Amino acid sequence: MKELVAALFGFGMAINACLFVPQAWRLWKTRDARGLSVLSFAGFNTLQFIGALHGYFQRDYALMWGMIATLVTCGSITLLALRFNYAARHGSVAPTGGA
Repeated sequence: MKELVAALFGFGMAINACLFVPQAWRLWKTRDARGLSVLSFAGFNTLQFIGALHGYFQRDYALMWGMIATLVTCGSITLLALRFNYAARHGSVAPTGGA
């Protein structure tokens, strides 16, 4: 039973990481971060990093790798939002519109 729960948890963490991909894709395609809270995503990234460390120290590698995968996908949104917000304020990248 413990192995089944661990497998389901690992699968859930992979799905969790995948949930950020459409948002990252939309950001990349439109280059428009209006409406996104960089502060919220930075908070998510902080918790994901702490979760990965917790998984490492607890030797819970499903948690650790799941948090790392989520940190990568969510972190890409944070970095893209920072980039496109900066570019919009400084006039270097125009949004392409539409999602």
